[in-house]
Amino acid sequence: MKTVLITGASSGYGRETALHFHAQGWNVIATMRTPRAGILPESDRLRVVRLDVTDPESITAAFEAAGPVDVLVNNAGIPSISVFEGMPLERVREVFETNTFGVMATTQAVLPQFRERGSGVVVNVTSSVVLGHMPLSAVYKASKMAVEGFTASLALELAPFGVQARTVQPGACLTTGFAANATNGASPDELVPAPYAAWAKEAMGGFTGQGLFTKESDVAETVWRAVHDTTGRLRFPAGPDAVRLAEAK
Repeated sequence: MKTVLITGASSGYGRETALHFHAQGWNVIATMRTPRAGILPESDRLRVVRLDVTDPESITAAFEAAGPVDVLVNNAGIPSISVFEGMPLERVREVFETNTFGVMATTQAVLPQFRERGSGVVVNVTSSVVLGHMPLSAVYKASKMAVEGFTASLALELAPFGVQARTVQPGACLTTGFAANATNGASPDELVPAPYAAWAKEAMGGFTGQGLFTKESDVAETVWRAVHDTTGRLRFPAGPDAVRLAEAK
C-alpha cells in the first residue's frame, strides 16, 4: 500500500486531495500548520501531522513522523491579490517563503529516500496564473512561476534515479477562500493605491465574471493523474478554465 504526504491539507485542494487518495486505498499523511479535529475522517490509513513549510524543525519532525512515503504533494500556499505598488515587501517575502521556499524545503527533505529507493513522485501545485497574463497577481504569479522553473529543472536531475517531478496548475476556484485570504487581513482598498482603484475594480469584475471555474475535485483528480502518469509529462492544468488557458498557449 502506497503512502502520500500532502502539505496544506486542512482545506481546499489539499483536503480534497487527501480524501481522494484515501478513497483510492492509499495511506495518507495529511499535514497542516495547525491540526484541528474533525477536518478529515478518522481512519487507520489517514494521519494528520503538524507541518509548517516555513519552519525547518517542523519539516524534519513531520517527515520523521511520517516514515517512508511514495509521493509528496506540495500544496501548501498563501494567496495574494493586489497591485504591486501597494504591496509591502514584508508580504512579498511571506508569499515567497511559503509558496516557493517552502516547496523547495519539503522537496529537499524527501529526496534522499526517493533517490535511495529509486522511485517517488513530487507534485508541486502551482496555479493557472502561470498560463496567462492576469492582473493583480504579480507577486503570487512570481512565486508560482519560480516553482514551475524549479520543477522543470528538478525533473531532469531526478530522472536518472527513477524519481519524477510534475506540476499541477489549478484554475480559479470560488470555494477555497482564496480571495478572502489574499489580502492578509487588509481591505483590498488598502493594497490598491488610489490611481489604480478604478482599473483594479474593473479587473476584479472580469475575474469573478468569467464563465469557467475550477472545483476542488478537479484538482484532486488531476493530482492523482499526475502521480500515475507514465508519459513523462511535466505540467497538468486542472479545471476547465486552466485547461482552456493551456490550450491557448
